[in-house]
Amino acid sequence: MRSSSTSSRLLAATALVAALGLTLAACGGGSDDDSSGSGKPADANSLKGQTITYWASNQGTSLDADKKTLTTELDKFTAQSGIKVKLEVIGWADLLNRILAAATSGQGPDVLNIGNTWSASLQATGALMPWDDTAFGTIGGKDRFAPAAIASAGAAGQDPAAVPLYSMAYGLYYNKKMFADAGIANPPTTWDELVADGKKLTKDGHYGIAVEGANGAENIHHIFVLAKQRGASWFDDKGGPTFTGPQQVAAVKQYVDFIAGDKIAAKGNAEYVQNQTITDFATGKAAMMMWQTASASIASHGMKPDQYGVVPVPTQTAGASGDAGVTSMVAGINMAIFKDTKHKDAAEAFVKFMTSTDEQKVLNGKYGSIPPVVEAQSDPAFQTPDLKVLAEVLQKSAAPLPQVANESQFENLVGPAVKSLFADAAAGKPVTDETVKAALTKAQQQMPAS
Repeated sequence: MRSSSTSSRLLAATALVAALGLTLAACGGGSDDDSSGSGKPADANSLKGQTITYWASNQGTSLDADKKTLTTELDKFTAQSGIKVKLEVIGWADLLNRILAAATSGQGPDVLNIGNTWSASLQATGALMPWDDTAFGTIGGKDRFAPAAIASAGAAGQDPAAVPLYSMAYGLYYNKKMFADAGIANPPTTWDELVADGKKLTKDGHYGIAVEGANGAENIHHIFVLAKQRGASWFDDKGGPTFTGPQQVAAVKQYVDFIAGDKIAAKGNAEYVQNQTITDFATGKAAMMMWQTASASIASHGMKPDQYGVVPVPTQTAGASGDAGVTSMVAGINMAIFKDTKHKDAAEAFVKFMTSTDEQKVLNGKYGSIPPVVEAQSDPAFQTPDLKVLAEVLQKSAAPLPQVANESQFENLVGPAVKSLFADAAAGKPVTDETVKAALTKAQQQMPAS
């Protein structure tokens, strides 16, 4: 018979699955080796020989590339601790579905990666172990992490549901030669400048900017920023959706207009969902893109660091500050431990290893991201011109997506709504304030009660 806490978690997770329209899939559970799980400091010798399961998110160019990268690091952990790690790298199209299915069944991995924007939604299911001061104490304390990263690890006023692993921020990447050839001296700082520059750069089969129009998460990230710059949020103070306000409508229309009205992005961008934006930028098909810590992916296509620059994403007016000056959501990946794990001490030991200063340098260095562990950020590997800009964005002009229980539904309803508007634009259908508001109204009507 399920305990009352497990039943509550089942109901919360099932409701979230139903709201998202996701199909439950079979999930693997942790192995059955004994573990103390008592909350007392673990004897390192008692953990040797245990096996934990780890679901990792896709951070590199492919799942196989991630397996290769991570296996090297996991072998180091096993050599140090005697704890074996059974690794599965899961693509972003499947990850949230797999996690929600595990939350419903109680048969999840021991440790998993989550997109930091999902933190509050998954926290609400009760399936993840809360990181209170005692838990943080096992990995060196909460103050090791950048405040912005911690702010994206769960709802305000609650213990975080996860621990930051990789930090990222959006920047505007621009092709220096294409700008020079078009007679553009400096990258844009306002959206009006970006559109004007984009029109100069759009010619002969090349475009001013590339966007990932069929990628729901990318759509959400950008319209969040564009609404924030207008002083608007997508949820009210009680967690209720506010999708249909004039500022939200304007934010979506501005983004879709890159194809619809401004015509500075190719119509084919409406179908981009698998990082084709990076390919177009790195191969010179597009002169600009807005992306998170993209240097490693750009390099994989042969583009050299001195061929492009990175600056903050534009604002509505030059020199804007406060909400009007927000240029990125706080992007990143967190590590969580399933509450039902039979290997709590071993799982905490693994999180401690992955968030250790030395390992943070290695992992974030390989993925081109920024360590959320402050001590690791001073390493020369993270002092490159692009990462310096993005680190400053995280510190000064990034804001976390709403840490509310229904945030995942927002992503899974509004993200596809924007995708449909991009598809309309590519097909030559008009995208107006009225059509945008209708799409957002339909999405809001499908949201569960807060």
